[in-house]
Amino acid sequence: MGVTAAAALPSAPTPQSRTAIAAGPKEAQAQSISSAHTPAKAPRAQQAKHKLAEEQLKAEEKQRVVGIVPAFGTSYVWNAVSLTAGQKMQLAFRSAIDPFTFAAAFLSGGYHELDDNDAGYGWGAQGYFKRAGASYLDAFDGGMIGNGILPAILHQDPRYFRLGHGSAMRRILYSAATTFICKGDNGRWQPNYSNVAGNIIAGAISNLYYPPQNAGWGETITNGFIVTFEGTAGGEFQEFWPDISRKFFHHDPAHSRDAQSTAQDNATPK
Repeated sequence: MGVTAAAALPSAPTPQSRTAIAAGPKEAQAQSISSAHTPAKAPRAQQAKHKLAEEQLKAEEKQRVVGIVPAFGTSYVWNAVSLTAGQKMQLAFRSAIDPFTFAAAFLSGGYHELDDNDAGYGWGAQGYFKRAGASYLDAFDGGMIGNGILPAILHQDPRYFRLGHGSAMRRILYSAATTFICKGDNGRWQPNYSNVAGNIIAGAISNLYYPPQNAGWGETITNGFIVTFEGTAGGEFQEFWPDISRKFFHHDPAHSRDAQSTAQDNATPK
């Protein structure tokens, strides 16, 4: 799956190759600024990139599916400016403390109690809150480690860069591939160590608060890879959500970038 899916990536435009038609004037301006190599212009270029990254980050922190589910980690700007270590931590923390994350944990706690999971927590209100708390800690640890700490250390971008154009199969393969590969801060594709290792490390930490019968290194590794593969479904949804939104809700979260990219594809000689 990884080799087949990765084959879809070379045809995707590199961050530097996207023109103003897809990126918009601000992104094109930053791209032009970043090409300045003279020492006198370097500090100003860095300041401009940092400012643009802040603006793009603020826009991403307003993104929600049906106005409820956060989509903070999805970028509709293909050549978005790379984030600083602090900005990566900010994005991860913003997702971790979102009300939806807490709500999802409480729903998960109820489901696991009804499904007779994690019996070591007991039953009733006490067992329910323990399950809900464990579910929230899973999300918090996984998000902060896999989307904040490790990307900051490894210089990887934790965001999902939506393709938004091309055939449905190409987009499906691209989205699946991004579970295991990601953009580095240098704009190049590389193995997504942050995502995979983050899920495994978070699983290891969960051994501290799950009942003994639900803990152990074997389960940690297994669950880490299960969570990683489950993340593929989330990526597929984020890839096609704007298409769904335009068709059924008459709202375009991508702000016409899909149409612009498609028009550019059609104008490019085959």
